[in-house]
Amino acid sequence: MTDAIDRDLYERTKALLEPGDIELLGMVVHTSLGGQEDLEMQELTVDLNEVIAEHADKGETYIYAGNDDTDFSSNQFQGLTLDDEAFVWECQQLLREGTFDLVFYYEAGVDQESLGEAVTALDGVEDVTLVP
Repeated sequence: MTDAIDRDLYERTKALLEPGDIELLGMVVHTSLGGQEDLEMQELTVDLNEVIAEHADKGETYIYAGNDDTDFSSNQFQGLTLDDEAFVWECQQLLREGTFDLVFYYEAGVDQESLGEAVTALDGVEDVTLVP
C-alpha cells in the first residue's frame, strides 16, 4: 500500500466495513490479471468463493451476479449459501492500473490470517491486503 491508489482503495474498502446489521471483515485481492483476462478473473472469483465459504464455515455456496436487481452494479457479485441464500461475501471487481483488484467483504468470525494465506496461494493472486 505504498502508492496513493492502493491507499485510497484500502480506505474505501475499510469504509464499507463500518458497523451495520452484521460485523464485516474484508480484503483486497491484487491480481496479476490484465484487463484482457476477464475470463481468468471470473475463474479466480469462483475459486475465491470456495476459499471464503470454506473459511467462513458456511457450507455450499453459489455466486449471485445480480443481473435481475437494479441495486447491483456491473462487476458486483455475492456469495450466497445454497441452503437458505444467506450472505457469505460480496465483491467488486475493479480494473486498477491495468490489472484487476477484487475487493471482498464477508461476515466477521473468519480467521483473517488463515484466509489470507489460502488466497495468496491461488493462481493469479499477487498480494492480499486484509482489512480489519
